[in-house]
Amino acid sequence: MAGEAKAKTKKARRPPQRKRKPKTVGLEPPTCKIEITDELAPTAQRIQTNGGCVLATYRDPLGGNPLMLAVLPIDAIRPTPFQRDLSDTHHKRLATVIQKTGRFLDPVIAVPAPDGRFWTPNGYHRLEAMRRLGARSITSLIIAEPEIAKQILALNTEKAHNLKERALEVIRIYRGLVQEQRTEPESSFAFYLEDASLVTLGIAYDQRRMFAGGAYHPILRRVETFSDEPILGAMKVHEHRAELVLELEDKVAKVVSRLKDRGLQSPYLRNFVVARINPLRWIKGELPAPEKILGTMLDRVSKFNIERVKQQDLFGAFGGAVEDE
Repeated sequence: MAGEAKAKTKKARRPPQRKRKPKTVGLEPPTCKIEITDELAPTAQRIQTNGGCVLATYRDPLGGNPLMLAVLPIDAIRPTPFQRDLSDTHHKRLATVIQKTGRFLDPVIAVPAPDGRFWTPNGYHRLEAMRRLGARSITSLIIAEPEIAKQILALNTEKAHNLKERALEVIRIYRGLVQEQRTEPESSFAFYLEDASLVTLGIAYDQRRMFAGGAYHPILRRVETFSDEPILGAMKVHEHRAELVLELEDKVAKVVSRLKDRGLQSPYLRNFVVARINPLRWIKGELPAPEKILGTMLDRVSKFNIERVKQQDLFGAFGGAVEDE
């Protein structure tokens, strides 16, 4: 079965970043100014076709890459289809601040979209704040290369508020990659995706938004790595693993319910059960395949003896005062 394939790559270790000698990298200010180059011309034409206006063209002072600052009609730009969900609280707060200052000072980043308009991989909340204020236009920093959107989203993923948001964003990026580059090895997209276990958890969260993924993430993170097989096939492997995780969660939830029926109370009941059935605690050396680990956990949870669990076990396992859920 594809899920048991051993074509895995080790998690890449990033070398420590050393501080460079001051003022040795990038361009001097006068060399950053440029006109519309052949590289930028198609994107500049797209801006005009959409009713926008190019304000400036320049080279990024760090990498020397050409960029454009433009004003776009508000309807010419929308979020990428694979980023995390909008926070009502955040975009409403932004709208209040923007309205008070009377100035939009933080341009959204935009890249060409397949439909002839633009996507913003970094600016969803600012865009919706401007829509809320009834704005006609929005200032945008335009990058001509659409593939940069996924790299920007990878950085955004690190800043997501919680595991669910991170996992949902990763699975949306993943599905986009499956559509666009299905024959490329999954491992070649490791930078975009951050952590292979987030793909599996993203599928699970997409099917069940109240899924308690935090209990399973530490386990999956240890045993899941990016495969060298085509991303289309790797997707099927993650889908199978997500099915196993959701099946496991159903069984764990039943055990948690039975423990509560016995009068045991703790906010850590689920984590306690998962820790008890986790075989990784006793494995040294090379770890088994994720399917093997999940299969072992399914077997153990089916045999879980709730009569042997006492309230003090919960207190001792996680420390701190025991609270009601």
